[in-house]
This record gives sequence, C-alpha cells and structure tokens, in this order.
Amino acid sequence: MASKEKLIPVGILEPQSGASFVAFGNSNKTSDLIADGIEAWHAENFLRLQANGIKKLLVNADNGPECNSHRSQFMMRMTKFADHSGLEIHMAYYPPYHSKYNPIEHYWGGLERSWNGYLLDSIETVISRTSNFYWRKTKTLISTLFGDYPKGIVPNKTEQQKLKMRLIRSDSLPKWDVVIMPNTVI
Repeated sequence: MASKEKLIPVGILEPQSGASFVAFGNSNKTSDLIADGIEAWHAENFLRLQANGIKKLLVNADNGPECNSHRSQFMMRMTKFADHSGLEIHMAYYPPYHSKYNPIEHYWGGLERSWNGYLLDSIETVISRTSNFYWRKTKTLISTLFGDYPKGIVPNKTEQQKLKMRLIRSDSLPKWDVVIMPNTVI
C-alpha cells in the first residue's frame, strides 16, 4: 500500500459560477507551486477574463504556510503576477480553523466522494478521475505542474524591502487583507 508517486493539488474555485481548476504538482507544496497554479488558471481563462472586462482578482485563500500574506516568496510571485497580468490582486485570507467557510474545501469533499470505490493507483487515474469530476454542473479543468519545486526559497533583503512597498495592507486586518496593484508601463 506504500505509494510510489505523489501528487500535490492546487485548487481554484470560482464560487459564483462553480468553475473549478486543479493543478497537480509532483514535487513539494511550495509558494511557487501555488503561484504557478494561479498563473496556469489565468492562462486557461485569459480570454474569458478579458472578454468580461475583469480588472481585479479577489483571491480568498486559506492561511497556509505556503501562501500566507507574510510569506515573502508567495507575495513576490503574486506581485509579479499582478504586473504580468495587469490585474489588481486582492488577497483575502480565511482565519485559522475556519476552513468550513472556504468553498474550495466543499469542492475537495465532493471530489473525494466521487473517488469512493476507485483505486487511485497511478497519476493517470487521479488526473482522469479529477478531470471527469463536475462541480455545480461544471467540469473541472486540469493542469500539471510537474518538476522540481524546492522548499526554502526566500527573496533577498533588497527584494523584500521593495515588496513591502508594493503591498497595501488593511489598517484593521493587515495579516488577512492585502491588495497588490499592478505596475503598468506606459
């Protein structure tokens, strides 16, 4: 029963439409894996976002160690994503022990129930079963982010200082509410 392979899911759920996106990594759960998952979701949905005139992305995130608002590597990647995409990124975090309010947790529960009785004995089986899962009548989109995601990457002090200048933290909830405006080149 010892697993020979592993997959690390990064899930994105659009609560209003029910559209879901899962990116699977096979290395480590890191800030870079999560950021690459968000970028893969954006690439998959770029035309739809552009057609609908979307200029702001609200990311309701768990407050996990890989993506919290004080994880400099993650916030650096989100800043670069804002600049690249031209989107205003608003990071809003769920407090600890409040995952029951996070819609992606309900999605994970539904996905796990859909696997009931299936032997998930290979990467191909997991990806196939996930890609055939529907949430709120919408099929899950899948991406793979296979490769090395090393742990412990930290921007240098100069980069961290520049990063602090880019983050607009809420006065009342600085850990839980952060806005990143894109730098635009004219």
